[in-house]
Amino acid sequence: MKISRILAYRIELPLREGSYKWSGGKAVTVFDSTIVRVETDEGLAGHGEVCPLGPFYLPAYAEGVRAGLRELAPHLIGQDPRELGKLNRLMDAALKGHPYVKSGVDVACWDLLGQATGLPVCELLGGRYGESFPLYRAISQEPADVMAERVATYRKQGYHAFQLKVGGNPDDDIDRIEAVASELQSGERLIADANTGWTRLDAMRVVKAVRKVDVCIEQPCLSYEECLSVRRHCPHPFLLDESIDSLEVLLRAQADLAADGVNLKISKLGGLTRTRQARDLCLSLGLAMTLEDSWGGDVATATIAHLAQSTPPELLFTSTDFNSYVTVKTADGAPERRNGRLSASRQPGLGVTPRMDVLGDPVVIVG
Repeated sequence: MKISRILAYRIELPLREGSYKWSGGKAVTVFDSTIVRVETDEGLAGHGEVCPLGPFYLPAYAEGVRAGLRELAPHLIGQDPRELGKLNRLMDAALKGHPYVKSGVDVACWDLLGQATGLPVCELLGGRYGESFPLYRAISQEPADVMAERVATYRKQGYHAFQLKVGGNPDDDIDRIEAVASELQSGERLIADANTGWTRLDAMRVVKAVRKVDVCIEQPCLSYEECLSVRRHCPHPFLLDESIDSLEVLLRAQADLAADGVNLKISKLGGLTRTRQARDLCLSLGLAMTLEDSWGGDVATATIAHLAQSTPPELLFTSTDFNSYVTVKTADGAPERRNGRLSASRQPGLGVTPRMDVLGDPVVIVG
């Protein structure tokens, strides 16, 4: 089996709630996503999706995915998509850095490997654990009372873990945490995610003010070193997200006891191949994980589902269903939330079939 052609499609994903807001006044109303299609000489086609959270969240932007593919894809024509280790080494040699550009190709090749072997991707990633896994719901940054009111709405949808977006004015964030915490029921989880938005001083003010609240603190500051400083004085469970971009950082975090858990984003790490390496390292180190991506629709959600369901549940902190946040359905067969939980497809590969009429004409064609 050889790669014969690589295509990319641009798709807009409007948000059901109108907008999504987080630290520093950042907001998105429509996501710009890229669906990558890898075709083979045997007639099989695999798909992956890359959807940066705007150009101001991580070192990634939507048009950069497509520009990077125009540079990268010619080097991959004629390669065997099933040889994922070899393919990733080739991508790294052809394009330095830019892991998010490579992610869609890597995921599409996992999809092809599953189709070629007749196995779901989660079985190729280590095996299926259970029938489903739990999800969290992100609560967009709003005034404290608005965020608190949304807990009941999301609970009715089956969610029992809530990630509230903080990282703004520390006094407002203290109010947000306390207001949302007051709405929680027994067994529910609360994560205060600052998305790098606090200074060390502001972070310490917040964690001390809410020291009696049962809450996890996620990525309070921009740099690893700042987060480590806060961690050493923080009484709460502590998660790192934006800082976790390599195996080396994971090993450093373990040595420094910098976190109780980490957030692994598939496209930030470069695809399923690299994220599986990070996931398996976390399993060896005993680090709990949120497994997700920066954003996306049906194809991204299917990818997340296969990774999450192949992870031992005792270290799967939570995951997410991005396709429920957006209004456009881009693929059939994608997993859908049931009572706050998600299940990976049992069909070969990712188990999704893109709706080509929705995707429209490709914006990148190589091969």
